[in-house]
Amino acid sequence: MLWYTQISDSRSGDCIVIEATSCGGVVIFRGKILLLYKNIKGKYEGWVLPKGTVEPGEEYKETALREVKEESGANATIMKFVGTSDYTFQVPEDVVNKKVHWYLMMGESYYSKPQKEEFFADSGFYKYHEAYHLLKFTNEKQVLEQAYQDYLDLKRKNLWGTKKYY
Repeated sequence: MLWYTQISDSRSGDCIVIEATSCGGVVIFRGKILLLYKNIKGKYEGWVLPKGTVEPGEEYKETALREVKEESGANATIMKFVGTSDYTFQVPEDVVNKKVHWYLMMGESYYSKPQKEEFFADSGFYKYHEAYHLLKFTNEKQVLEQAYQDYLDLKRKNLWGTKKYY
């Protein structure tokens, strides 16, 4: 089921343009990145980072942590805000303009269990180069690049694994 928040009702031809906001995380545990594999009815959908829609009254950080937990079963702690990505896609009759707020997260373990209800067939932690090449979407590759650089910077400053930074 697709959930989104309709902020505007602007018309583009015969369809409505919907503005949607999601939040997600680049979860790293012992240098490896959490990815989810989506497969709908045997059709390859690709490897993605965990993310999902903001619920009413929820702060972006809360959404990101909740979505990581729901989609992957992983427990994580937010270390840093990474940035946003924007993209557009079509659903029947409408166009969705989506903005995703991304956070760098420290995983608590290698544990993950893909959420079957969201058509995630697999999940796991991968080395940076593996994760980069597995990711389907260019915007998520860019987010991964930034988040991994932030991770390396925090490690160099001895701030990764502590609660000092955020």
